[in-house]
Amino acid sequence: MSPAVSRISFPEFVMLWQRWQGQATPALHRRMARWIASRLDNGENRLLLLAFRNSGKSTLLGLLAAWLLARDPDHRVLVLAAEHALAAKLTRFARRVVERHPLCVHLRGKGDATSWSDDSFTVRRKGTWRDPSLLARGIGGNITGTHADTVICDDVEVPNTCGTAARRDWLRERLREVEHILTPGGLQVFAGTPQTYYSIYADRPREEAGEDTVFLSGFDRCVIPVIDSENVSAWPERFPLAEVEAMRRRVGPSVFASQMLLQPQRPEAARLDPAAMERYDDEIDLVERNRRPELSIGGVRMVAASTWWDPAFGNPRKGDGSTVAAVFIDGEGRYWLHRVLYMKIDPASSVDPATQQCRQVARLLAELHLPSVTLESNGIGAFLPGILRRELARQGVAASGVSASSRESKGQRILAALEAPMAADMVRAHGSVWRTPLIGELREWHPASRGHDDGLDAVAGAIAATPVRLPVVHRATGRDWRGTRTAKAVTDFSI
Repeated sequence: MSPAVSRISFPEFVMLWQRWQGQATPALHRRMARWIASRLDNGENRLLLLAFRNSGKSTLLGLLAAWLLARDPDHRVLVLAAEHALAAKLTRFARRVVERHPLCVHLRGKGDATSWSDDSFTVRRKGTWRDPSLLARGIGGNITGTHADTVICDDVEVPNTCGTAARRDWLRERLREVEHILTPGGLQVFAGTPQTYYSIYADRPREEAGEDTVFLSGFDRCVIPVIDSENVSAWPERFPLAEVEAMRRRVGPSVFASQMLLQPQRPEAARLDPAAMERYDDEIDLVERNRRPELSIGGVRMVAASTWWDPAFGNPRKGDGSTVAAVFIDGEGRYWLHRVLYMKIDPASSVDPATQQCRQVARLLAELHLPSVTLESNGIGAFLPGILRRELARQGVAASGVSASSRESKGQRILAALEAPMAADMVRAHGSVWRTPLIGELREWHPASRGHDDGLDAVAGAIAATPVRLPVVHRATGRDWRGTRTAKAVTDFSI
């Protein structure tokens, strides 16, 4: 290490890199760099940097890895992330810094020509080590036998690694192995954003999960939300207050609080207030203008529709009920929840329950001029499409049935689909919907609920399945009101 490099602090290393890239260093990044430098100067070797999404913390960690190597070429850094590709992305950036930063000249020359790739490289160094200078691994990868002087855990907590209690236990078990990788007195840096109330970054133990201490006990913390208690943006150039507020409306309060304010929300804290839905009583109006059918509600033209059927054969009072939700979408992206059909089966009828349900769905599609319905194919829904197609043909309905499966938990699916648009006042509901059990389901629902939520599940499915508007083939029967056209090309082919 040259004397010049030994005198360069980490914040100076960052600012010099930015200057040589022709860019200014945001105050946010200077703040992060100064915090890391001050902790290292105080002898701290357990650091936790919690910062909002897209704050540039991974970029800063790449610069930290390069700075550590510049100060000590024999240093070994292990980068862990939720997936190997994410870890390699950080390592690839650190390699570019080593290749281009003027203060890293002494590191170049490829100390090991066979280890100079995106996920592993070795700089010119004096010592002979089995481990490369910088190594990237996914948290699920094999790190047995690896040794490092610094371990950087960058975004190891993502939905895939913390979505269930079993995955959270697995993540903690994998992270405990770091103690066997790190050399005595080595540096460990965590950086990320909490993805769950039971986060590894939590500042208080979750007693209901069996914790008596936080997972990262003893780590020095730096917590940087996108806006502080005085409503000042941490990065005003990139996240002005207007954009922050627009983001809050787009993603919903729970996601915003977790991802941008770093405040993990209890699952039971989530609520879906029916008062957030504007009521309307207008029916659909299908007219033809300039030889093109147009569908409107209350004078507002609709451009798309989504219908979701969550089928069941159970008694709605004792188990799951069979429910269909029909949603129209206008040109501004607002959702018009026009019908929620809680189907009833006549046990005395000679017609089987599956056919009875399919007939009700076919009548709804015809009444509302809906082009298709998506059936949740989990369970009994697997054999319904064929019966539905038969009933559509018998009634002469120009619509189709599409199968889809849901892999997320019901609570997560409902919250992801409904919270953001309802919080943004983007959902309207027809008067008939207010006379259904859906309103009670909204008032009583929370993600951990075991109560009735059949209508909610169908509405969430319809909103989540909002279609991309693409031209469709003209049907022999029925009228397509979604603003699409067909054309007949004149050809002169000879075979």
